[in-house]
Amino acid sequence: MRDRALRAAICFAVLSLLPQARLLAQSPEQWFGFATVRDHQIPVHLSLSSSTKEGPVQGSFINGQQLSAASSGALAGHHLTLEFDYYARKLEGDFNEGTFKGIYGGGRGEPSAIELHSDHPHAPVPAPGAVAQAKSIRGDWEIAVKSPKGESAWTLRVFPLAHGQIKAVILRIDGDTNALYGSYDPAAGEFQVSHFNAAGPALSILKPQPDGTLLVTNPIRENQQWTARRPAEARKENLAPPTRTTEQTSTTDSTKPFSFSAPDLNGKIVSNTDPQFKGKVVIVAVGGSWCPNCHDEAPFLVDLYNRYHARGLEIVNISFEEDAQLKDPQRLHAFIAKYHIPYAVLLGGTPDQVHDKLPQGKNLNCWPTTFFIGRDGLVREAHAGFASTETGVSYAQLKVDTYKLLDQLLAQKEIASRTRGAASAEAKPDSGN
Repeated sequence: MRDRALRAAICFAVLSLLPQARLLAQSPEQWFGFATVRDHQIPVHLSLSSSTKEGPVQGSFINGQQLSAASSGALAGHHLTLEFDYYARKLEGDFNEGTFKGIYGGGRGEPSAIELHSDHPHAPVPAPGAVAQAKSIRGDWEIAVKSPKGESAWTLRVFPLAHGQIKAVILRIDGDTNALYGSYDPAAGEFQVSHFNAAGPALSILKPQPDGTLLVTNPIRENQQWTARRPAEARKENLAPPTRTTEQTSTTDSTKPFSFSAPDLNGKIVSNTDPQFKGKVVIVAVGGSWCPNCHDEAPFLVDLYNRYHARGLEIVNISFEEDAQLKDPQRLHAFIAKYHIPYAVLLGGTPDQVHDKLPQGKNLNCWPTTFFIGRDGLVREAHAGFASTETGVSYAQLKVDTYKLLDQLLAQKEIASRTRGAASAEAKPDSGN
């Protein structure tokens, strides 16, 4: 029953949330189906485009308005290969009479068996009560947790969509789940929300409880379960709110300049003492190309660099990768190429070396973590994690706060310059006397 409800939900969601699917004979071709992950089915939508029957293929996983494009692809006979180099992952399989069966795997994620079909999905009638249920859980919830990162709560944000569909996103201190789509299953009395993108699968179950709470389950991660409450109810129960992004990480001594030293991808050592950083505002972004939230952050950092570099902003990305990637950082090269990163990218070491390589970071345990350094070399603020565009107001507020902070830090030199100019004018003798 649950699988049938989920199948019906994704078929309808594909039609209502995504660009109009095309027939098999047209291009791009739309393929729909499921990835099987630990005995659970995750809906998958794959778009394929090719100008020839064999050879290069363009492919993308589609979730709502988000598109995870393959770095490259090829079709040889009935065999399809799509490379997602920026995650070091690959989709590979075969077509057979309107069906595609393959495996998506590689990188840090476990392999997922995928079966897709070319038949055009039909939108089912929304389940009875689905619209009302979607409206009833809209807005913000707080999920009570005991996180190894020290959190006591995450934020669950639910957006009702057309015909009883919902979009949900869970915000943790290190970032968010990105958008999860789904609908209400009246037989089970719950919402099943999911996505499948280049980073892999995600699935959550949201089950309304008689006391007004939500039971939140992650069935593909050892069936983890938590209770979500409305923020006002959580305060009544004296439960701690989600940790603010600026409260998670700091420095061991705020009076000392923040130091770093690591090789770039050409082997050149780059350090905070280099002339290019002297008197500049510097963003030190700590992350890794394996980290989905770091992928979310990259376009934002590129925008900041393009917006503020002429005024004196420098950005350094210190990337912590697995041993194999440190020896041959192909994924990191693809990461840089995908987001057109113009600033310095350094190889910091492996993720478990982050504290040894950056000992001034206090409670540095989130990927990504971003340090904002003033022109004097001192850390003025540290941000843990990154709220993606799918978080709505959280992303909007992040932009406002970051622009404001950088405007303030960059203005310090401009103010000092004007002050020195005024003092010099006052000290200059009046030649008219």
